[in-house]
Amino acid sequence: MNKTTIVILNWNGLDYLKMFLETVVKYSTGHETVICVADNCSTDGSPEWVTENFKDIVLIKFDNNYGFAEGYNLAINQLESRYFVLLNSDVEVTENWLQPLVRFMDENTDVASCQPKILSYNNKDHFEYAGAAGSFIDKFGYPFCRGRIFDRIEKDSGQYDNQRDIFWSSGACMIVRGEAWKRCGGFDSGFFAHMEEIDLCWRFSKAGYRVCYIPDSVVYHVGGGTLPYDSPFKTYLNFRNSLFLLYKNLPDNKLHRTLFKRKLFDGLAAIMFIMKGDFKSVRSIWKAHIDYYHNMRKLREKRTMVKGIETAQPSSLILNKSIVFEFYVKGHKTYESLNPGN
Repeated sequence: MNKTTIVILNWNGLDYLKMFLETVVKYSTGHETVICVADNCSTDGSPEWVTENFKDIVLIKFDNNYGFAEGYNLAINQLESRYFVLLNSDVEVTENWLQPLVRFMDENTDVASCQPKILSYNNKDHFEYAGAAGSFIDKFGYPFCRGRIFDRIEKDSGQYDNQRDIFWSSGACMIVRGEAWKRCGGFDSGFFAHMEEIDLCWRFSKAGYRVCYIPDSVVYHVGGGTLPYDSPFKTYLNFRNSLFLLYKNLPDNKLHRTLFKRKLFDGLAAIMFIMKGDFKSVRSIWKAHIDYYHNMRKLREKRTMVKGIETAQPSSLILNKSIVFEFYVKGHKTYESLNPGN
């Protein structure tokens, strides 16, 4: 069994592989580390390019595009490792990025996953949207980060350079304990992409594990490489998967009340899109809710499975407020203003 396996899931990402894979190899070899590229049936020649240029990289080729969630599930099921590093193809790693993550996992056996500081590749003194300095959710399932709330992204001035527990680690770059991955079932393939790492980390917490942020490790993320942030399909996935997330993981005494309020928020979001003339996003929200109800039978089964691994409810890491209200009404635009001293 390898100690650490870096798994890069690729779908038509040849340009990013050419930009960043050599640096991953340069700064990650040794330390009992293997690098794997798992290819989601690309048509841009990227798997052939990997084979030709990196003889020591393990290449797994799929016959279909299985999405982010199932793509990683299928790849990790074929590998044996103590730790898996899930790394987006559009991430530039730095010289000392891997060792702090592995060392922290070695020293803290109750930690299932941790993430580095994630900065923007295109604006390197600012945090990146997907993960920033560690991430949380509010009581209605809206995600936010230290360094990013909604579309307000902060400059990195060292304000979040403290190691701390977080609610979820970013799928852009996260290290996962193989034992915890298997115990908690890996990603939910029904999510396809987006928010599957939040769902997994919620299960980690329910199973008694911690999730952490390690600022000594730094990477730079392009972001929106496979699916642009303003994509209607991404809007659909985010709204649908938010409902999936809440239904699967909320405690019984909060389930129906919280879902009802979340649906009201989604209705308000649809009205705002109508006012902006963005009817594609309105259709995305409508389709998300229809598909949520179509998946209800499967969701009930998954909720039962989640209850089977539950030993704790990590309420202390869920913001017991509405981040929408805090941001738009009370004017809390940064994590520091939301939680001073954290």
